[in-house]
Amino acid sequence: MGQFRDDAGENRFEQEFDTETGGGQVWADYAVRGGARVILHVEAEPGLRGSGAAGRFMQSMAEHARENGLRLFPRCSYAVTWHKRHPDYDDVLA
Repeated sequence: MGQFRDDAGENRFEQEFDTETGGGQVWADYAVRGGARVILHVEAEPGLRGSGAAGRFMQSMAEHARENGLRLFPRCSYAVTWHKRHPDYDDVLA
């Protein structure tokens, strides 16, 4: 699992992953609203789908938000569902 990055110039969080079947990137496009990041879309490259990489990415995103005092506002259906399943990260929600 690669380092989690916030590419603020592109309004995108991203992270690289390696799996037994290959590797690739998971990313989330976001909009900025004050100290919140509105999560518009989360996507994994095809080789990572079904590997759990997107869930690990979401955890990295929540931990990044917690460490940096950011709030997340999930709008993407995947991000909404992930946060409903992980109430231990409710403190980062906007």
